[in-house]
Amino acid sequence: MSKAISYYENSKEIEKKIWKLLTNAVRDRSSEFRTPVFICGNENDLDGRVVVLRKADQQNNLIQYHSDIRSSKIEKIKKNPNCSILFYGKEEKIQLRVKAECGVNYNNDVTKESWKKTGHISRKCYLVTHGPGTVSSKPTSGLNNKFDNFDFTKEESEAGYKNFCVIKCKIKSIEWLYLAAKGHRRALIDLNGSKKFTWLVP
Repeated sequence: MSKAISYYENSKEIEKKIWKLLTNAVRDRSSEFRTPVFICGNENDLDGRVVVLRKADQQNNLIQYHSDIRSSKIEKIKKNPNCSILFYGKEEKIQLRVKAECGVNYNNDVTKESWKKTGHISRKCYLVTHGPGTVSSKPTSGLNNKFDNFDFTKEESEAGYKNFCVIKCKIKSIEWLYLAAKGHRRALIDLNGSKKFTWLVP
């Protein structure tokens, strides 16, 4: 009788697991895969920050998140759209290293659709008077008291749309690492052109 193959030794099951983790993270606020580290820049100025995963689309190999159009990363992405996105789940013992090409969506159908789905309290981030990273003479949230205290309506939150953008990341490759007591497993899924799965030494 042949021994059943564990999911982490089956390329199709691994890919299925990856996308399940990503799509679940969009809905589940407690998912460890919901807040990856996004890294962009150039050889002289690499920059990383935590972002919130807002969409995972396996059919088109896309993931996306929201940002303020005034953020310093926007100019970096425009100059160099290549990025790296790092996910790690301690519970799942899985690390994902994603390489992608980013596009900034601003005041278009993509942002309109995403903005509608963004609750008015969550829109607070885009109501700051000055852009993220602006120098301040004192500790500040960047918001006036009205917005800082959540004392605003959904209609009033519409003012934040002018600062809202969506970063779409077209995935080029996913490097998967599974930490197993009996021996780790690692693989690379190349999504450039025809999909190619390659086992790697962990």
